[in-house]
Amino acid sequence: MKKIKVNIKNNNYHYPIIIGSNIVSKFNQHIKENKLKISKYFIVVDKNVPKRMIVKLTNSITKAKVVIHYFEAKEKNKVQKNVDIILNKMLKKNFTRTDCLVAIGGGITGDITAYAASLFKRGINFVNVPTTFLSQVDSSIGGKTGVNTENGKNLIGTFYQPNIVIIDTEFLKTLEKRQIVCGYAEILKHSVIANNKFYKYLDKNFDKVLNLESPHIEKSIFESCMIKKTIVEKDEKETGLRKTLNFGHTFAHAYEATLNYSKKLNHGEAVILGMKSALNFSYKKKLISAKIYKNILAHMSNADLNYSLSDYFTLNDIRKIISYMSNDKKNNSSRINLILLKRIGSPIISKSFNKKYFISFLKKELSY
Repeated sequence: MKKIKVNIKNNNYHYPIIIGSNIVSKFNQHIKENKLKISKYFIVVDKNVPKRMIVKLTNSITKAKVVIHYFEAKEKNKVQKNVDIILNKMLKKNFTRTDCLVAIGGGITGDITAYAASLFKRGINFVNVPTTFLSQVDSSIGGKTGVNTENGKNLIGTFYQPNIVIIDTEFLKTLEKRQIVCGYAEILKHSVIANNKFYKYLDKNFDKVLNLESPHIEKSIFESCMIKKTIVEKDEKETGLRKTLNFGHTFAHAYEATLNYSKKLNHGEAVILGMKSALNFSYKKKLISAKIYKNILAHMSNADLNYSLSDYFTLNDIRKIISYMSNDKKNNSSRINLILLKRIGSPIISKSFNKKYFISFLKKELSY
């Protein structure tokens, strides 16, 4: 078992990320070790999580009362209405600010539960137990919460840090290959924007990581969490450096929204497409060398991240994609901001471009 301490300097706050195998069975121990005194838990559970894993966690809770709320984790359900259901249920059950909200699920479940935690009586204890590969290495860390609207993804939300993040690698054994690949995409993104040494490690061991082989899976989760923790500590509210974590995401969120958050394209797959678009954009703008550009694309191909924009969209979708990109929360003008890449470990923050440029760019993207 490994621990990472996240220090939020702006408000003198810190919390642990606990990484290990079969550690949810010691949930109550983790709570006590972090000096939390909880009398009631409201646990929001993704319906896809195996019940045996839920039982492991709840069996470790001895004295506190537990209320379980099952949630169907789909992007279409990541809306204010479902947050209100959680909040009203908690109010009816007489929860207080000293009690605790727990998320057990992927990024959608974590985001919506954390958002509810930030709103309930202006803030309640929150513990995140991410169960997907993607959420373990990305969304569970850093305090971003939110819901989707008809105008785009995650446009309504708060920054609200958890009390504890518990990453149990046993959950990964319950996932489909598709979800493992999506999580790997986020790990690759972290290495590309922040750590050339880690990228080289992944380049040699991506097959072992994708096959969940030990110690490679633990190392990749740990290193990825360390990258995100370091960035979040320096820029909690995403005013500068933290924007680099959105490499590929301006495209990705627009791709998801254009398909109305269809099962056809999940978030991780959208990130893969978005990263490819951001790489292509960087190369066309002569920001990245041909050697590095081709190396990253070759890595993505070798790791089975072979997704093509033309498999999901046609030329008729371009204006809709650009419309969603224009509404991205990282924009601060009528232009579209992108995070681009100069070399591995050296991203370029907030490069802005005229919307018209994206029409010709996306036409070329769809021709591949």
